[in-house]
Amino acid sequence: MKVIFLKDLKNQGKKDEIKEVKDGYAQNFLIAKGYAIKLTEESKHDLDRKLAKNKALDEENRNQAKRIKEQIEKETLSFKVKAGTNDKVFGSISAKQIKDALAKKGYSIDKKQVLLDHNLTTLGYHFVTIELYKEIRAKVRIEIIK
Repeated sequence: MKVIFLKDLKNQGKKDEIKEVKDGYAQNFLIAKGYAIKLTEESKHDLDRKLAKNKALDEENRNQAKRIKEQIEKETLSFKVKAGTNDKVFGSISAKQIKDALAKKGYSIDKKQVLLDHNLTTLGYHFVTIELYKEIRAKVRIEIIK
């Protein structure tokens, strides 16, 4: 029997995948537990519509992320910090501070999207990567001043 998986099931199938399984396994486990539905003309049509809608939504999100990337890369975020002798900075700039500075400029970014590969503990200019969408990353310029 051919089924369409509604959820990911380890070692069996992924969501929205069509797969041939044994009749008893499909009826007694997959369909009964809500992991899959039987493949019919109607369910195949619904799946195709759903996949087309998801693809269009994904494309729209990608285009929006590309527009935001162009805008963010033009920005420079300035942070005033306390520094001791030899311009040694007390503390460092965190992902939350970067997120808050971007929010003040009108960007809604989650702090998990801010990818800090090293601590920002020196004065001057730094570049920080922001992951906007799958495989779309922007580099924002950070200025740390005394």
